[in-house]
Amino acid sequence: MNELQAMILGMIQGLTEFLPISSTGHLYLGRHLFGLDEAGLFLDTMLHIGTLFAVLAVYGDDVVEMLKRPFSRLMGLLLVGTIPAAGAGLLFEDFFEEISRTGVTIGYEFLLTGAILWMAERWKDKEGAPIENITYRDALFIGCFQAAAIMPALSRSGLTIAASLFRGINREASARFSFLLSLPAIGGGVMLQGAKLFSGEGREAIGLSPLLLGALFSAVFGYLAVRWMIGLLKRGSLRPFAIYVWILGLLIIGAQWFGVF
Repeated sequence: MNELQAMILGMIQGLTEFLPISSTGHLYLGRHLFGLDEAGLFLDTMLHIGTLFAVLAVYGDDVVEMLKRPFSRLMGLLLVGTIPAAGAGLLFEDFFEEISRTGVTIGYEFLLTGAILWMAERWKDKEGAPIENITYRDALFIGCFQAAAIMPALSRSGLTIAASLFRGINREASARFSFLLSLPAIGGGVMLQGAKLFSGEGREAIGLSPLLLGALFSAVFGYLAVRWMIGLLKRGSLRPFAIYVWILGLLIIGAQWFGVF
């Protein structure tokens, strides 16, 4: 893998982690395009570290406040929201890894992501509940959607924002809670990947320069994506993203049907 490929994959990871169109699904497509289907655990880890820094850069004040008050209500909500994905990931790790490796279902997952985003617009309420009114039941409901998004082409940000809208949470709070909920999700993923690397698994020969550039581009474009999505949700619609992933999903299914993908 060269530096240009790493920068492009970093840009894809940063943008699609926080736009509701699935980062894992797009990274799979990017790797396939470059012939890097086995790009390696090192790269995955570095790209996710980049997006972790992007969220920290935007919501640093919230993170500092939670660190000062580790038993705060918001910390509790994030913990409850993280439990379903953590449980699903640990129980069905091999299944999810196999699905992600083969990509056999990603076309249909893009279609499902689009359907959920389209439906979420019917529940949108600009005057809905603020983040202070989110209940533990809301957090668990949103967390179940995040657990489903372990599937490679189900968008984590898209599904958690949609789930928040389904629960009557306003659009700005939906985005904020979704992006804060990504911190334990991404952080947990990085720790699991790091443990595998430490044990010797997946130590592919990838140069330091591509890894660092990939992480940098992931962080920069992730930051831009978070900022842009916050503004978009205040005034815009999720339906263009739904149309995009529907088209992408149909193209992938067609390509798989004809044996060209």
